[in-house]
Amino acid sequence: MSDGTQEGASIGELFGRMVATLREAAGYRQAELARAMYGLSSTRLNQIERGTGHPPTLANAMALDAELNTGGLLAELWKHSNSRMFLTWSQPLMELEGSAVEIHTYLDQFIPGLLQTEGYARALLRSARTVRDEAHLEERLLTRLGRQERLDGPDAPYLWVVLNEAVIRRPIGGPDIMREQLARLLATEHNERISLQILPFSEGNFPRMGGALTLLTAPDKRKVAYTEGAEDGRLIEDPDEVGQYSAIHERQRAKALPLGMSMDMIREALEDLDRARIPGSAQALRLAKVQLQQRHRRKLRGGRRRLPRHRPRS
Repeated sequence: MSDGTQEGASIGELFGRMVATLREAAGYRQAELARAMYGLSSTRLNQIERGTGHPPTLANAMALDAELNTGGLLAELWKHSNSRMFLTWSQPLMELEGSAVEIHTYLDQFIPGLLQTEGYARALLRSARTVRDEAHLEERLLTRLGRQERLDGPDAPYLWVVLNEAVIRRPIGGPDIMREQLARLLATEHNERISLQILPFSEGNFPRMGGALTLLTAPDKRKVAYTEGAEDGRLIEDPDEVGQYSAIHERQRAKALPLGMSMDMIREALEDLDRARIPGSAQALRLAKVQLQQRHRRKLRGGRRRLPRHRPRS
């Protein structure tokens, strides 16, 4: 089974050919270069040059630059091509997202990457099966957060998000990280190019539950749909099928709470997290009784008049 990374892709082959060309120009054989570099085996270098195996990391590119004295060429190539180093099934979405003028999405598991805080994104990536190690996690995190820059740019897309209520109730990363994430969602209330709705539990089952649905509009007005599950994703370009998914999303928006009420529900979820810090009423009552009893005992001990001791007469 594939590990979910882009194998044999043209960008990987291009990067590998560049490494091989620079290595040969520097007068190294593969085995010689691998021996000269700490932490890079001859087998791994061979994979990089052939464009096979998992994609090279930024650390690999920087180490090769240093050893081959390239002036940072490979690191620049890595950064330029990193948008193609996503999971295989999500790569088409990432490429289209970068130029879309409108993005409509429904998610029932997680906050969309475009609105994730660093803490929330890190917690999600840390649990991902496809993240190999801490260095890979940091690379994926950097790329994910970098995507958000489009929301602040002059060509920012119009983003309409519908979230299942479970998304704002599930404390990914723990209460503190989730508080920060919910505050980030509330901040979108003042962004005219972002709309956020919550599909409440009360609506019961609904189409596309158990997965994510994204609809993108390109600058030329072409519309595509993208569906994603736990282990795969599918890009849909057929106009009739895109129309069917557009209709599903319209029903999702219609069933979801209005914008203002959605923000109120997010505030409620945030308040619930804050209340969780405070002991429950029964526990608080017991605690108050114990404290009252302790104060009473201290008062009795401190206010009791001591009687003189009488010695027995001899």
